[in-house]
Amino acid sequence: MIKNFLAALFAVASLAAGSAAAQPTTSPTLGNIKAAKAIHVAYPADSLPFSVNGPNGAPVGYSIDLCKRVIAQIGRAVGEPELKVNWIPGSVAERLQMVASGRAELECANTTQTQSRLANVDFSNLIFVDGGGLLVVAGAPINQVSDLAGKRVAVLKGTTTEQRLNDMLRVRLINATVVPIADANQGVAMLESGAADAYAGDKVKLVGLAVQSKDPSKLALVAEELSFEPYALAMPRNDSAFRLEVNKALTQVYVGGDIERIFGQWLGKLGRPSPLLAAAAALWSEDSHVAAMRERLRARFDLADRHLRGYPGYVR
Repeated sequence: MIKNFLAALFAVASLAAGSAAAQPTTSPTLGNIKAAKAIHVAYPADSLPFSVNGPNGAPVGYSIDLCKRVIAQIGRAVGEPELKVNWIPGSVAERLQMVASGRAELECANTTQTQSRLANVDFSNLIFVDGGGLLVVAGAPINQVSDLAGKRVAVLKGTTTEQRLNDMLRVRLINATVVPIADANQGVAMLESGAADAYAGDKVKLVGLAVQSKDPSKLALVAEELSFEPYALAMPRNDSAFRLEVNKALTQVYVGGDIERIFGQWLGKLGRPSPLLAAAAALWSEDSHVAAMRERLRARFDLADRHLRGYPGYVR
């Protein structure tokens, strides 16, 4: 059922992109980028494997690789193939505010598209789908959300995970203490020091944080999911021409096969992949090679799953 639901979701997104293509518009965002010969991009510096500062300080990750292709398409659209890229780090609230205020034209991260956020920014087609979860100390007596009663749970403030965690605890009458924090690494540090009993976040990011921790074997993921998290790139509202260029680039990534390399590099061993990316590729193109690409992606997903089974606490 979930596959059919998301397939329909991707189809609607593609139809929306087609509608935008049929309506010639002038893009204020593209005009500003062309005049400045530069684009400002908001990103998180601590969201491995989606976006993190690399060894030289420049951002790297799954979302960053997708954004670089988007930026190249925008450069072609405005006739400036060598656009200067100004990367601006920030929390999710800061990044969305940058886009809403015009300080940034694009946000490249692991940001969930929600109806409330659509009141302030627009979003691209989906780039990934994850689920919210809990990271705990291995061996801790926390195997499901109900075990959080009387416990302290750290969560990034201003995120969809914070909102949904609070809602779930309230609805299920679970008396846990939610501790909002500003930095993802702080959540892991609180687990390691005993200041928190669990850290809530998107599962793929939690695995990335655990792998980077002092001793990954001492951390584990709880199997139960907190939420459904569809990721997309944020951009200014009411600019369909700009959104079209962004989605053109994303479509080419899927249709051209770049998604295989990008996915393999950043999520092949860290994430809990699903066939949804292949479904997106199939919906964005009717070319005969897409079916073969879908099968190659599914094989890659299965390989990643086998790698993850060696990670403590991973549950398929």
